Amino acid sequence: MNPAISGLWPALLHPLTPQGDLDPVLAIAHAKAMLAAGCDGVTLFGTTGEGPAFGVSERMGLLDALLAAGVRADQLVVTISAVALPEAIALGRHALARGVQRQMLMPPFYFRQPRDAGIVQAVSQVVRGIDSDDLRLVLYHLPAISSAGFSHAAIAELLRLHPKQVVAVKDSSADLPHTLGLVAAFPTLSVLVGAEPHIAPVMQAGGAGTICGLANLAPNLVRRIVSAPAALSAPDEHLMTRLLAVHAVFPDMPFVPVYKVMLAEQSGEANWLAARPPLCLLEPHEEQAVRQSYRAIAGLLQGC
Repeated sequence: MNPAISGLWPALLHPLTPQGDLDPVLAIAHAKAMLAAGCDGVTLFGTTGEGPAFGVSERMGLLDALLAAGVRADQLVVTISAVALPEAIALGRHALARGVQRQMLMPPFYFRQPRDAGIVQAVSQVVRGIDSDDLRLVLYHLPAISSAGFSHAAIAELLRLHPKQVVAVKDSSADLPHTLGLVAAFPTLSVLVGAEPHIAPVMQAGGAGTICGLANLAPNLVRRIVSAPAALSAPDEHLMTRLLAVHAVFPDMPFVPVYKVMLAEQSGEANWLAARPPLCLLEPHEEQAVRQSYRAIAGLLQGC
């Protein structure tokens, strides 16, 4: 396992003002709460954070605000996924200039079924454009959104081309055999899991940790799982299952607004309810059901 990244790095939700702009004050408070709860760091602008919906200047601005507020560069993963490769390069250079080495990149997500050769060329162009041996790149495998993922062949080729920079894979496929296959095939890489029920089995097999959404709501719960994956207790597993089940109160609810409703209910902060289009608020009956389901669990979340 590559020592460049391990442990718990919540995929941060990002709050918005009523005007639809990022709310840096609440975002900073949330990031600091995650760190105070024992997270190793936080991840900006992944899919849970609606990253591709924000512009380059917005993403750079929030990173600068977090650093100015005292969050250390080594406590951050910055997702640099972007439609245009020059934008990904600009985001990567900006982060590195501020000391943020850990960066996450999704394969191109705007053309359907690109070939491995094209995916490798795209990622390699970003790495070469950032042009720094200090870059520590996490390959972000999420084929449900990007339509294409990182095959074993593509990962192996990227490791051959960029052995210093490519240090990890985040697998959000929610396919446990696939994640375990990555652990077995790439022992020099840190394999991070996105699906919370898979954290314990993947870490017991040699995985490095997690970048996940549930930690926004229950960082202490996820911290316990990451710290002792072989000792996952029945109450913790039950609590995790119940929290994740809130997403299925109604069918086909987008997961980010569900998480935001739950966090608004937990924190009392209304700015968690806004989402950047094309995501939108839940329907009133959906929001009410999510809140009611969360309230039924809230008593179990003390200290979580």
